[in-house]
Amino acid sequence: MKVKIFKIRLPEEFLYQDQKTLDSFLESNEIIKVETAFVQDENYWSVVLYFEELRLKQSSNTVKETKTAKYSLEDDTLNYDEEKILDALKLWRSEKAKEQNLPTYFIATNKELMSVAKYKPAKKEELLDIKGFGKHKIENYGEEILEILESI
Repeated sequence: MKVKIFKIRLPEEFLYQDQKTLDSFLESNEIIKVETAFVQDENYWSVVLYFEELRLKQSSNTVKETKTAKYSLEDDTLNYDEEKILDALKLWRSEKAKEQNLPTYFIATNKELMSVAKYKPAKKEELLDIKGFGKHKIENYGEEILEILESI
């Protein structure tokens, strides 16, 4: 397991690039644990990621589906029902982020939520088929996501 620290600065001139850098890292690594802290005097989020590189996981003795083979939203056009699901998921994500004092994209990215809305998994195991959903994200949020899908 490796560790990487990111600084997400809140002023607009830095925020977009810092988030883009973090998103790129999240796409190419299997995240095991996340720790965050807000540094008030300098106005930024400190993000500590514990991770494994995907290529290391692929070369190990265990067989695991690669991230590129997982379901990922190709077309970002959603129908009416999928939009309703996405809106409900975004609302849940916002509430969860406030509750845990985290940025929303730590809970799930927009692309991940759109993929859930399109794919409509019915079981926790099916969430594994969606790019961005690993064991830890499913353990932390899987039940709630499935409850939202069932309620709509």
